[in-house]
Amino acid sequence: MNIVVCVKQVPATTEVRIDPETNTLIREGLESIINPYDTHALEEALRIKKRLGGTVTVLSMGIPSVREMLKDILALGVDQAVLLTDRRFAGACTLATSYALASGVRKIGNFDLVICGKQATDGDTAQVGPGLAEKLNVPHVTYVQKVEEIEHGYIKCNRVTDDGSETVELTLPAVITVVKGINTPRLPSIGGIRKALKDEVMVWDVDDVGVDENLVGIKGSATWVIKTFVPHYSTECTMLTGSIQAQARALWDELIERRGAL
Repeated sequence: MNIVVCVKQVPATTEVRIDPETNTLIREGLESIINPYDTHALEEALRIKKRLGGTVTVLSMGIPSVREMLKDILALGVDQAVLLTDRRFAGACTLATSYALASGVRKIGNFDLVICGKQATDGDTAQVGPGLAEKLNVPHVTYVQKVEEIEHGYIKCNRVTDDGSETVELTLPAVITVVKGINTPRLPSIGGIRKALKDEVMVWDVDDVGVDENLVGIKGSATWVIKTFVPHYSTECTMLTGSIQAQARALWDELIERRGAL
């Protein structure tokens, strides 16, 4: 069972800055972490590998410093890590990201399963997993909370729905996205940390993966951010005094006045 896990580096804060010229996230100077949902995708891949054998490859797209995050991931026991990094990848929407990652998966080759976190905390679109499956032309299932069975060329998963849950069976190769409840991520071992110090992260650019540069990054994006801002919240408090009846009357008058202002 050869598994590819797609991971993303995200800001470790909700107080992000936006480049006013490109309307893209300014990542320089921000503390970054692995997307929390992706830690569960990694854990599930390592558990499947322990049961069935095979390999786990981690794939990420980002700036060169993402390499350090991938080195930390290698300490968990994954077999290899690949970073797609190139200025031509920058500013990608979910469509362009899916295309780039799919090209990376194809270059890795010989995969049975791709696992992603259900979404990234800096975008919350939950679109890359399904988009990746579409680009790879394989079936997919989202919001997986349990992998029930993998054998004879298929995978059976239980997924969260609005009304509860459902069990879905897919042929392999396939893509799944997982929720946090699927497992508890492990911590690296001392042996894993020592091994990761010697392991190398493979770094590929646009030319290495053989993509059309007009279909990645800003050039390949179907959507653009026109304006981004942090909402401004303000509150005010009015204290009501007097008898209960007087307070009720004052509140009623205030509500009527505010309704008229709207």
